[in-house]
Amino acid sequence: MTSPLSRRKLPVGIQGFAKIRTGGYYYVDKTPWLHQLTQEGGYFFLSRPRRFGKSLLLDTLKELFEANEPLFQGLYIHERWDWQRKHPVIRLSFGDGVMDSREALDARIRHLLRLNRERLGVEESGAPDISGEFSDLIRLAHGLHGDRVVVLIDEYDKPILDNITDGETARALREGLKNLYSVLKDADPHLRFCLLTGVSKFSKVSLFSGLNNLNDITLDKPYAPICGYTDEDLDTVFAPELPGLDRQQIKDWYNGYRWGDETTPAVYNPFDVLLFFQKREFRPYWFESATPSFLVKLLAERGLYTPRLESMETEASLLGRFDVDDIATEALLFQTGYLTVHKVEQPITGYWLYTLGYPNREVESSLNQALLPALGLPRSGRETLTLFRALQAHDLKALEVHLKALYASLPHDWYRNNPIAQYEGHYASVFYSHLAALGLLIRVEDSSHMGRVDMAVDFNGHIYLFEFKVVEQLPEGRALQQLKDKSYADKYLGQGKAIHLIGVEFSSQQRQIVAFDVESLN
Repeated sequence: MTSPLSRRKLPVGIQGFAKIRTGGYYYVDKTPWLHQLTQEGGYFFLSRPRRFGKSLLLDTLKELFEANEPLFQGLYIHERWDWQRKHPVIRLSFGDGVMDSREALDARIRHLLRLNRERLGVEESGAPDISGEFSDLIRLAHGLHGDRVVVLIDEYDKPILDNITDGETARALREGLKNLYSVLKDADPHLRFCLLTGVSKFSKVSLFSGLNNLNDITLDKPYAPICGYTDEDLDTVFAPELPGLDRQQIKDWYNGYRWGDETTPAVYNPFDVLLFFQKREFRPYWFESATPSFLVKLLAERGLYTPRLESMETEASLLGRFDVDDIATEALLFQTGYLTVHKVEQPITGYWLYTLGYPNREVESSLNQALLPALGLPRSGRETLTLFRALQAHDLKALEVHLKALYASLPHDWYRNNPIAQYEGHYASVFYSHLAALGLLIRVEDSSHMGRVDMAVDFNGHIYLFEFKVVEQLPEGRALQQLKDKSYADKYLGQGKAIHLIGVEFSSQQRQIVAFDVESLN
């Protein structure tokens, strides 16, 4: 067993590379990917969800280009870097505060440019506008320091995202940022390297007009682990933290983010891992840190069939289509980290098809919990506890009573005022999201040799196979019959678990479950 003396401090909330390297903190070496990136040179863009270590990545690059060699002792890049060359680094970050007008954004940009001038010893050029100030800073820094400039921009999109529900303000801020970033296209003779990071990928047309050489590495397999922790990282770097913890549960709850096909390593969100090791409790740390309310509202307005979130197919072009006036649901969920890549296919040459799904149990449970009010259900601990106790006791009659009471509690006014209630899938969405909010192991449209069962739940030694049907008023028995006719239970036989076929029929007129037919096997 690893000695407790080998434990180090957990870098919770620390984004400074120097502080981590000199302060006795754990550090996962990301310099192999930085070495590859810097050798390629050029202009790069990287999108990752919030709290994924993007700021630390940029700070590491800053220290690297400023040739602070002692900080890199023992790391991969130490023997592969020219420590005799020191590049001037311009670093801009929009992570602090909220800017709700073009004037506020311009003031922030001028403040950031002034800080960089002071740090680099560059005199103010007297340029009358922001683009002139930025352009002059790059040119003068190159001349003063003798080596070409490195530009690092963190949270490049945050001013827009903070105002995404206010189209007019978001568009004004977009134009302000476009004015800043447009400088980069003509600054090439003075630039050694450029990296922009953020959550979303705005189109080049809307934000990077003319910057045609911007290389988006978000879904490039070689850079998939550039942010986040891998299983290997947990088992080596964080090995002293693991004794006494359920390793498989850690993986189920927090692993699973993937940028690339199935062969790329899945990663953990560092924020989750560090807080889990600190508090030693399974909780939705990342989800609770700042889930945007506009996301839940948008999903409700679009009448999203929530079981579809488990397996959502989309074209590659849609994943990168994000703008103030055109936010594809798939792009929003993927770029913000609520869905991740499960499978990549190329059915036609040059046409890429992505299958998205939840990265892990934390996100599936928490997002569905957040969606319950949008589906007309109270986000009530009492309701959740009643559901859990019925399943824990395998009391299917109590489960039926609970679910019927749940649907009966939806007020008629809610049906009139909420667009999602008009979709036939609403009934199944309520059912699925209520169960998924518990953090159960759920498979939606689980494949068998005869087709796909609507929902499979594996819990406490029992497997529940659900089939849903919507009828006008009276029960018809078709849901249970389909489960039997299609032999959906066959793939689960031999696992040593009790299997239960449950046909659920919803009446569109009564807005209620009118059939909850159960047949148990073995």
